[in-house]
Amino acid sequence: MPTNELDRFRKVWEMETDWTTKLLEAIPADRYDFRPDAQGRSLGELAWHLAEVEGYTSDGVSKGAVTFQDAPPNMKRPREVKQLAPGFRQVHKDAVARLANLKESDLDREIPFADRRFTIRDIIWGAMLAHLTHHRGQLSLMVRLAGGTPPPIYGPNREEMAKMRERVATKV
Repeated sequence: MPTNELDRFRKVWEMETDWTTKLLEAIPADRYDFRPDAQGRSLGELAWHLAEVEGYTSDGVSKGAVTFQDAPPNMKRPREVKQLAPGFRQVHKDAVARLANLKESDLDREIPFADRRFTIRDIIWGAMLAHLTHHRGQLSLMVRLAGGTPPPIYGPNREEMAKMRERVATKV
């Protein structure tokens, strides 16, 4: 059981990372370049943006300023679907290591974030974790549009819900 806010953050972060990895593994292998919006990111580009969120944000927090100027290690975007989940996992592992020495007393410290200033608390919970969740929702829809089956995340997906309804109907 988490004993403080940072322990809670790390526990939630790992849970979200597991779900993100499952979603990345659900991307149809031949749909990296799928782009339902000509002006938007492709499926592969959006998938890798999840890694960028963790990589750049954790790097900036560890350095005391999130500038998005220099790429942290392992940020080169893979060009094949099969490399996205392992690549994300490596970026996540690097991010966890960068934030390992973060202390509760650091959470209220303000640091530069692009052209503004935010507390580290707001950066890790909002700019990193909520931002990741936002884009993961977009990616779930793109996986479905590309012909894949997104995994359940906060509840059953369509396929699991159909099975649940069927089980309930057969018990009546």
